[in-house]
Amino acid sequence: MTKKRPNRADILGCLIDMISMEQALAAIEKMIDNGKPNQIITLNAEIVYSAQKDRGLREIINSAQMVTPDGIGIVWAARSLGCKIKDRVTGIDLVHRLCQLAATKGWKVFFFGAAPGVAELAAQKLTGEYPGLNICGCRDGYFADGDEENIIKEIKQQTPDILLVALGAPKQEIFIKKHKNKLGVPVCLGVGGSFDVLSGIKLRAPKVFIKLNLEWFYRLLSEPSRFRRQLALPKFALMIIKQKYMSRGNP
Repeated sequence: MTKKRPNRADILGCLIDMISMEQALAAIEKMIDNGKPNQIITLNAEIVYSAQKDRGLREIINSAQMVTPDGIGIVWAARSLGCKIKDRVTGIDLVHRLCQLAATKGWKVFFFGAAPGVAELAAQKLTGEYPGLNICGCRDGYFADGDEENIIKEIKQQTPDILLVALGAPKQEIFIKKHKNKLGVPVCLGVGGSFDVLSGIKLRAPKVFIKLNLEWFYRLLSEPSRFRRQLALPKFALMIIKQKYMSRGNP
């Protein structure tokens, strides 16, 4: 049974914590102090839309110990449904803030995922940006199903406080949910394509796009292959309008 938590928005059956970046960081610090394994999901509209047809994914989302509003679509949806939510807590911003905090707190971080060499390059960039950051291990995301136990063993040997998993959604969420207890890492966070950006292989949207909440549009312009995935967004919006209409007691 999913443990009830206050201040959560129900977006098409997916429960999102209405928290700020500072609140998320404070909660994560408590998780690390506690030492028990936790799963954190940074949720966007595409994942919520996929969860409408995938009950297992929806259950993973709702059983996570923290679900942050990653995309502007989630923020818009929450506000449309009358929920008080301030802003996004994106995966890549959360990674930066966690690494900054880890450098001062002495937390160990493990990078898992992306193409060969990418995690190492991202780690190199971040240790240069945050002196004292201890990235205790890196491992690419190319592996066969039979390799999972060896990967778990490799991660456990390094005893990280934070595990960043860049396998893409929902593969990373499924991996974390399946192995969270075996891994025993206090904070397990799926970060999608963040390593590509952190390594410099891909560029993040310019600040003006981020400020205007048009980061999704910049990604579409720079990666036209994302167009098919972006088709989920208008469908998501229509479903939110329907949920809002139904919540008012209309048939």
